[in-house]
Amino acid sequence: MDAAKTILICDDDRDIVQGLKTYLEHDRYRVLCAYNGRDALGILENETVHLALIDVMMPGLSGFDTVIRMRDMGCNIPVIMLTAKSENADKVLGLDCGADDYVTKPFDTLELLARVRSQLRRSQMDDGAGKAESGEEILRNERIEMDTRSKEVRVDGAEARLTRTEYDILHLFMTHPGEVFSLAEIFRRVKNAEPYGAENTMAVHIRHLREKIEFDAGSPEYIRVRFGHGYYMPKR
Repeated sequence: MDAAKTILICDDDRDIVQGLKTYLEHDRYRVLCAYNGRDALGILENETVHLALIDVMMPGLSGFDTVIRMRDMGCNIPVIMLTAKSENADKVLGLDCGADDYVTKPFDTLELLARVRSQLRRSQMDDGAGKAESGEEILRNERIEMDTRSKEVRVDGAEARLTRTEYDILHLFMTHPGEVFSLAEIFRRVKNAEPYGAENTMAVHIRHLREKIEFDAGSPEYIRVRFGHGYYMPKR
């Protein structure tokens, strides 16, 4: 493991926090702990954190609200949500709020560690992506401009605040204009993993991305569907 990586755990259950801290430190991660959303936000303002594990059900500031505030303050690190609920509505809400992945309690610790490694690996790959793949540092498609160095996206000159997953989806489309991708293929390209039935989570991220970059998300110009095949971005 990379000993330089710092992970924030935020859960009001201290036993869960200490258990996860033990496993993560065994994998040589630096671990910071918070027991409510406000403390987690304070840590993120003052520390360099590479990934956050955030519980959904917390008193005061819920996990959903914590992630929303993280994204609003420009924090785009990967977030894995920890939830005791398995209903799809809660998973969709977490993704809509800006989370990258979720694990349902009680969870298998080895699976969680694998998800942590996957998110960190993808994050590290993204930091070196863009110019190497496309040959360009600034990508443009009519009203949309993507700076692969600063990871900023602008639509009509105004910044679009994207989550890491939304950015990765848009980067995939902008570097492959006209190419059609199924949800499963988008999942593989963006998550660097097999979907195993989770590819529909990409549809949620795409819907959220459309709301940020399209003039009319109900009638998209940039991320379109070819029914029966998948999604694509026409070159405009």
